[in-house]
Amino acid sequence: MQVIDQSAQPGTATSGLLDKLRQDFAGQILAEQVTCDGIPTLWVDRQQLKALLRALRDDTSPRFEMLFDLTAIDERLRCHRDGQPDSEFTVVYHLMSFSGNCDFRVKVPLQDSDLNIPTIVELWPNANWYEREAWDMFGIHFEGHPNLYRIVLPPTWKGHALRKEHPARATEMEPFSLDQEQGEIEQEALKFKPEEWGMKRESENSEFMFLNLGPNHPSVHGAFRIALQLDGEILVDAVPDIGYHHRGAEKMAERQTWHTYIPYTDRIDYLGGVMNNMPYVMAVEKMAGIVVPERVKFIRIMLSEMFRICSHLLFYGTFAQDVGQLSPIFYMFVERERIFNIIESICGARMHPGWFRIGGVAQDLPNGWDTRIKELLEFMPARLDEYDSMVMNNGILKRRTQGIGVYNTEEAFNWGVTGAGLRATGLEWDFRKQRPYSGYDQLEFDIPIAVNGDCYDRCAIRVEEMRQSLRIIKQCMVNMPSGHYKSDHPLTTPPRKEKSMQDIETLINHFLSVSWGPVIPPNEVTVTIEATKGLNSYYLISDGSTTSYRTRIRTPSFAHLQMIPELSRGFMVSDLIAIIASIDFVMADVDR
Repeated sequence: MQVIDQSAQPGTATSGLLDKLRQDFAGQILAEQVTCDGIPTLWVDRQQLKALLRALRDDTSPRFEMLFDLTAIDERLRCHRDGQPDSEFTVVYHLMSFSGNCDFRVKVPLQDSDLNIPTIVELWPNANWYEREAWDMFGIHFEGHPNLYRIVLPPTWKGHALRKEHPARATEMEPFSLDQEQGEIEQEALKFKPEEWGMKRESENSEFMFLNLGPNHPSVHGAFRIALQLDGEILVDAVPDIGYHHRGAEKMAERQTWHTYIPYTDRIDYLGGVMNNMPYVMAVEKMAGIVVPERVKFIRIMLSEMFRICSHLLFYGTFAQDVGQLSPIFYMFVERERIFNIIESICGARMHPGWFRIGGVAQDLPNGWDTRIKELLEFMPARLDEYDSMVMNNGILKRRTQGIGVYNTEEAFNWGVTGAGLRATGLEWDFRKQRPYSGYDQLEFDIPIAVNGDCYDRCAIRVEEMRQSLRIIKQCMVNMPSGHYKSDHPLTTPPRKEKSMQDIETLINHFLSVSWGPVIPPNEVTVTIEATKGLNSYYLISDGSTTSYRTRIRTPSFAHLQMIPELSRGFMVSDLIAIIASIDFVMADVDR
C-alpha cells in the first residue's frame, strides 16, 4: 500500500522546482505565465519539450508521474495574451505529481504554417489518444506518433472542428444530406483494416479472426466498438473505437454564455448529475473572484455524494450483470429510483437537474429536506449489506473477476488512471482528501483502497465508497450551515433576487446577467474534482467576454478506455467483458 502525505498542500512542493528548472534550462524557457489557479506554467520551444517533460517525470523533486491532460488552443482570435510568446496554436501539457501533491503546466507555441511537434508517447503511453484528439480537432501533427488517425470525428470529416474558423452551429452549414453513393463511402471508411493498426492477419501457425464487439453490444455500455484480434478464443489485441457519441461539448462552450453552458455539463458524465456542474462553476468562480457561502459548499457536497451513490449503484448492478448475475441490477435500480425521488424533491429534476449556479445553487433547500435525507440514511446501509452477500461474496463472480485485468500503480500513472481504478492498486489518493475543495476538509470520511488492482477490487472500492458517501451526507445534514444559498458577488449569476427588484436599473442588471451572462475577467484556470469515475477537470480560458474562449473538459473515462488493449491481451472474450465492466465508464464522458 502506498500512502501519500496528506499534510502536503498543492503549490508548496513547486517552490524550489521553478528555480531548478530556470537553472537547468537557462535560456530555453520562453516565458513564465501566472494564472489564477496557481499552477506553474512554463512556455518552451518544441525542441526543448521532450527534455523538459522527461526532467519533470524523472529528475525533479517532486516528480510528475502522470500526464493528466494534453490539449491545444487556437490563439488566433484571442486579444488578452499579455506576457505570452507569439503563438497561433498552443499545445498544453498538464502534468500531475502524486508524490508532491501538485500540478505543472507546459505550453509550446506553434504557427499555423508549421503545426508540427514531437510526440511524447514514449514518455507517457496515454499521450497516444490525447495527441490523436489534438490532431483531429486542431490539425496539429505529432511527429513520430504511431497512428495519427481521427479518434472522435468520422474518418471522412473535413477540417478540424475546434479551430475558430469551423462553424459552431448546424445553421451555419449546408443542410445535411446523405445519398447512396456517399453512404457507401462512409460505410467503407468505417471498415476495420488491421494493417493500418500494425496488426498481422496471420501467425506462423494460424490465421487470426477479427471480430467487432459493438457498437451496439450490450456489454460495451453505449455506442462504442472494440475491434478484436483473436487466435481461437484468445485475445491477441483489442482496438477501442470511440466517437459515436461525440456531440461537440467543448465547441458548444464557445458559443454559450458562462451561465447558459451549465446544463451542458450535466450531459458529460450523464450519471453524475450535478457533480458535473461542480468543476465548471468552481472554475468560473475562481476567475471571477467569487467566494461562495458555507451553506452553498455543504449543499453542493450533499447533492454530489447522492449522485455518486446513484452512479455507483448503476455500475454495481451492470458489473454483476455483465459477468452473468442478472438479478442484482433490478434491486439496485429500485434504490437508485428512491434516491432520485429525494433529489427531485430538492432540485425539481432527477438525472440532469443543472442545479448549481455561478456563485451558488438554484434555490435554497425546501422545507422538510432533512426528513428525506434521513430516509436515505435509514434504508441504504442495510441494502448495501444485502448486496454484499448477493454479489461480492458470490463465488462465481469472484472466479470471473479476481486476477483479471490487473495493473499496478506505476501502470496506472502511465495510462492516466484515476479514481477507484487507481485506489485499487493500493495508492491512497482521493482529491477530496489530498486537495479538499468546497468544504470537504470539514468532513470525516475514509479513502477505501485495495491491493490487487484487478476487476474485483475496482468493484469493491466503489461499494465501500457508497458507504463513505452516506457518512458525508449525514454530516452535511447534521452540520448544514445557515445563511444564503447564493453569493453576494456582483458576478454571481443569476444575482440574488432581492437585489433585482429595487428599481429599473437593478432589474436591467438582472436581465443582462441572465441573458448575456457575466463578463469574466481575462484569465486561465483549471479546477479538478473527484468525480464518480475518476478525476474530472475543466480548463477554462476567458478573453474578457461573456463566453468562454476555450473550454477543455478532461474526463476520466477517456483515459481509462485507452488502457483496454493493455489489460485484455492474452485473456478470453468473456474476461474482456469483465474488464470493460470494471472500468465504469459512460460514452458521453469519453466522447464529450
